[in-house]
Amino acid sequence: MEEVVKERIPEATISGSYSFAWHQLWKHFLHFFLITLIAVLFESPATIARDSGMEISAGTVIVQILAVAYLFLLFPIIKYGSNLLYLKGIRNEKMEIEVLFQGFKDNYLNIILAHLLKFAIVGIGFVLFIIPGIIFACRLAFVSLLVMDKHMEPIAAVEKSWEMTKGHGWKIFGMALLAIPIFVAGLICLIVGAFISYMWINAAFTALYHAIDLEEQKQLEV
Repeated sequence: MEEVVKERIPEATISGSYSFAWHQLWKHFLHFFLITLIAVLFESPATIARDSGMEISAGTVIVQILAVAYLFLLFPIIKYGSNLLYLKGIRNEKMEIEVLFQGFKDNYLNIILAHLLKFAIVGIGFVLFIIPGIIFACRLAFVSLLVMDKHMEPIAAVEKSWEMTKGHGWKIFGMALLAIPIFVAGLICLIVGAFISYMWINAAFTALYHAIDLEEQKQLEV
């Protein structure tokens, strides 16, 4: 009798998420690498505002305005698309690079509004003595995935992320803290190591979302 191999699923823990992400990272390494490379290349124009210098002139102001517009109106499409592709890799689904640009034609408004809403909420939280901002950032960690995976509208995605992360806030915060030494270790190994660290961290947070989503589906089936 042929033995049935049970599909591996992630655990909704810090170690479980990073462990599962590490496994999936090497299983789909070239896909993750290409996705990350494209996302980083598209993110680079947004750094113009930061690197344009302190001197104020009409030219630098225009450049900064264009860079901010790019950061809020164009780059989120690539960022959200890359998040969805990471999720597909975590789920062992087909990863098609055109998904990176899918939001431009069929989900643009929801992506932009969700990005702006999350940015505003977290930003207000940081203005209120930093700690609320950290809490908001942890509880809204799944907004982009919910917009892309569940096709939710911005407000619904924010509310659902808040609900999904209930009881998992400290895990998300712990994963963010662990990401610091992981990325530093990657930097020590130069560019390749930094890329691998970046991919591993992104995959880990995506694995946590997948694990919590699976738990919710099981609860609904009971």
